[in-house]
Amino acid sequence: MTAADWHITGDLDQFLTHAGEFLRSRPALHTIHLTVTTALSSRGLGVYGEGDPLFGALERDGEVRAAFFRTPPGRLMLTPLTAEEATELAAQLALRGDELPGVMAERATASTFAEAWAGRTGSIPELHGRQRLYRLGELTTLEPSPPGRPRAATAKDREQLMRWYVEFHEAIGESATSQDPGEWADSRIAYGGITLWETPDGTPVSMAGITPKVAGQVRVAPVYTPADLRGRGYAGAVTAEVSSMARAVGAEEVLLFTDLANPTSNALYQRIGYRPVEDFAGYDFRSDPAPR
Repeated sequence: MTAADWHITGDLDQFLTHAGEFLRSRPALHTIHLTVTTALSSRGLGVYGEGDPLFGALERDGEVRAAFFRTPPGRLMLTPLTAEEATELAAQLALRGDELPGVMAERATASTFAEAWAGRTGSIPELHGRQRLYRLGELTTLEPSPPGRPRAATAKDREQLMRWYVEFHEAIGESATSQDPGEWADSRIAYGGITLWETPDGTPVSMAGITPKVAGQVRVAPVYTPADLRGRGYAGAVTAEVSSMARAVGAEEVLLFTDLANPTSNALYQRIGYRPVEDFAGYDFRSDPAPR
């Protein structure tokens, strides 16, 4: 492999022209890359925070075989790489002087890149979390359903969605959200991307979202129930509802991520009909403090 194999750019259109077909070739494994680049194309490069995004594609023998992106202040997001490819990319980004807060990728890729980055920069990689990607098989509605009904979130729910968006990110250890909660709520409301479960008296108690369909795939995200309302079946009911909606709009693949540290949610989604696809890992990079 040579340095010329990696094509690194800040130009989204150039990146998608080069790597778009590759990303669409494996929509499940590339779900985050597809949904994020679609959002950047439609809503602007600053939608996830300040700073210039960075994109890259690995080409060999005239064919793209891997890609990455980073939208500051977020982590580097990689498609699966061999150990050699991950090590080479770490070397190139370090030579460029890029500063990375972390990496997320398929488990082996993330681990290899984090180790290589530490060797190049002296930073200390810390495991942030492990996630499992699931694909929906045969959808099963859990019985009995909790009291209440699903409904699409509307403009009157904006403040509730903003608050739950922040609480959700805090619950998964992402307290510093990069996207403005109000902008996030507005965009989801605009395309009907959030469904609420409400009790018979009309009180919202849980939410589940779906991303827009890209390359035939839709991802369920986020799913959130306030801590004091959990264990009553609301999350399962609203997740089954949005999963059915995704199928109804023609999604060939309906996907979701779960935190592997949460056995309850993993068991719940499998009961609904989701089946494991791949495990992912996220690492944060901490600077090595100077010796005293």
